[in-house]
Amino acid sequence: MKSILVLFTTLVTCFLMSSCTVIYTDDFVNYPPTVEEIVSSYDVWYVDYHNTVGTGDIPYVSRAFTLSFKNGILYANNNIVDVGRTGNGLGIDVGVYSSFNGLLEVNHDIDGFNDFAITVVSDNEIELYNFRQNVSYLLIGYDVHHFDYDKLFYDNIEYFLQEYLAWEKTSTNGGNPTLFDNENYLEFTPNNLTTFRSSKDEFGTQLANINWNYIGQYEVFDVVGHQDLKVLTLYYDGGVVEEFELHIVNDNRIRLFHYNSATTYDFRGRGFIQYKKEHKNTLDAKEAVRNSNRKRALVKRKKIQRRIL
Repeated sequence: MKSILVLFTTLVTCFLMSSCTVIYTDDFVNYPPTVEEIVSSYDVWYVDYHNTVGTGDIPYVSRAFTLSFKNGILYANNNIVDVGRTGNGLGIDVGVYSSFNGLLEVNHDIDGFNDFAITVVSDNEIELYNFRQNVSYLLIGYDVHHFDYDKLFYDNIEYFLQEYLAWEKTSTNGGNPTLFDNENYLEFTPNNLTTFRSSKDEFGTQLANINWNYIGQYEVFDVVGHQDLKVLTLYYDGGVVEEFELHIVNDNRIRLFHYNSATTYDFRGRGFIQYKKEHKNTLDAKEAVRNSNRKRALVKRKKIQRRIL
């Protein structure tokens, strides 16, 4: 049985396969915290995947946006949509854990046992290190009622866009006429993380019947000085490029401001894809394929200045 070795940055100097010495500090005069006290000290741990270091991969951590350790049960939020509501904020049950002699043993329902070292980085940050895979994940702790949802959505916006089978245009406001006015559906697929398709089909078309007229690549840019704003650029295979300011209205709606025409488009998500730990009951074959491919990757976005509108 594999196990998770706990390393406390300010408490313990420890090398794998050797003895450990406990160092007490002013913060822990009476005793160092136990493994259980550390992992359960916050309701949810945000997996800051963009700060992942190493060459390997632990699938259930890569799929999760948050992890929670409660009463021996491991929970995960594998979706951005409905985060904060699923499982009262904790997500879905994905495994079990227990602590023994300063070690934490985790058994994931699909991935089985994994080894981690836990380094306490700060009051609300810990680092999970798996020496067999040589990968380290940074987790940021939050109480469920004070979770930074904006950070989750905007840090992982590419994955949010993928959580619906299609985005349907609901309104077009202002601006000059443009060819994009005729495109009523957008799809952002997990293929290479950057593939999109668009359609001119009429509103209300069944998702399975949408004819995707265009395909291309897309890129999301960070905007200097703005945490809650992104720039979305669509590169059509035919050479056309469209640029938008991208705002998240809520977990079912996005707003695109088209730079060239000064038109604002609202889209709503249709065909929510829930990324579960198993897909036996999936009704939509396309959804099953997208579920099987879902895994986060390191996203290194370019930073740009906001245009003067």
